[in-house]
Amino acid sequence: MWRWSAVTEDREDILEELRDIVDDPDLVETPPREAFDLWMDQQDKAESTLQSYRYRVRPFLQFLSERGIDDLTELTSRDIKEFEAQRRASSLQRTTINNQFGTIRQFLEYCEDLDAIAADTVAALDVPDLSKDERVNTERLPTERAERILDNLSRYRYASRAHVLFLLMWRTTARIGTLRALDVDDVYLDRDDLDRLRTEFAEEGYAQHVIDEILEDAVVPFIYPRHSEETPLKKQNNGERVINLADWVGEILTEYLDVNRPDITDAYGRDPLLPTQRGEGRLSTSAIRNWAYIYTQPCEFGGECPHDRDPETCEAREHGHGSKCPSSVSPHKIRTGSITWHRDKGWPIQALAQRANTSEAMIKGVYDQPEQLVRGASRRQHLDLLEGDR
Repeated sequence: MWRWSAVTEDREDILEELRDIVDDPDLVETPPREAFDLWMDQQDKAESTLQSYRYRVRPFLQFLSERGIDDLTELTSRDIKEFEAQRRASSLQRTTINNQFGTIRQFLEYCEDLDAIAADTVAALDVPDLSKDERVNTERLPTERAERILDNLSRYRYASRAHVLFLLMWRTTARIGTLRALDVDDVYLDRDDLDRLRTEFAEEGYAQHVIDEILEDAVVPFIYPRHSEETPLKKQNNGERVINLADWVGEILTEYLDVNRPDITDAYGRDPLLPTQRGEGRLSTSAIRNWAYIYTQPCEFGGECPHDRDPETCEAREHGHGSKCPSSVSPHKIRTGSITWHRDKGWPIQALAQRANTSEAMIKGVYDQPEQLVRGASRRQHLDLLEGDR
């Protein structure tokens, strides 16, 4: 009997110790929504990135609300695992779960910094690892299709807004947010434009020797996107860089500016390179995205529909529904195809990462999808280096 009492007392001591661990006295009561708002306030990201964060964390906040968890100190590892199981049981793709859980994990780590949850609660969320094949979506705009679209634009809509937009998308690897942000003054096509840039640098406070050093090797034509609150770049000030253009691309831009660009300013008194056709403003990212879908439809320039649809009645030909064509391609896939094309043409990864404003790791792991025969042919020139020992 004594033994049983002793064991019971020991068991009670253990349970009491476990309660002390669970009811961590150092944790601070924090409502989930308050923590999320604080976390978002700390993010120095482009609005498109912030929107993706809201979208990814929303299911987790809904889960907490449904469970009646209005204080993060009540959140347990079991809750995390139940949420995880719920999301994995849905029809979400593995890559989507990876992105969603990765963002939620960042949010939970911030909650840990707020002393709202314990470290073991954060560790309970298992972010799935992805293979390279899962990380790389191989859908992209092939080079031959891009060149065919550019040929058609050159033939039927030369130096139009559509021609300039698609040309810059393919030839610069730039994101659509970057192209949308461009003003007429961000385009440098001749020596007079370089003098203008020299003046701009001087007005911004750069010393003369610094300006001389910056412009010493500058060669027109190029575009120089700038970050602003009205037209933010994805990487903000770090997204500002010179993007060189081929001479013939500069000639098309010159003719567009001289003849076809509508004389329109935006609400801030700036002259967008890609304005709307009427009224005030510049093309929105959604408009650019939809135009990309339209340009990549096989029937846009009179080609046959590979899906046995009638272009006259096809819903994908209606305004705002361009993505409903199975052959249409998003701007991101145009960017992916462009980066691949640059690599196939021999661009070094480091230089291309600077041009595309992304990391070398992203070029290698996500964007760079080599045409094996093209790369193999280009490597053949190195065979001669192996013949010296024969």
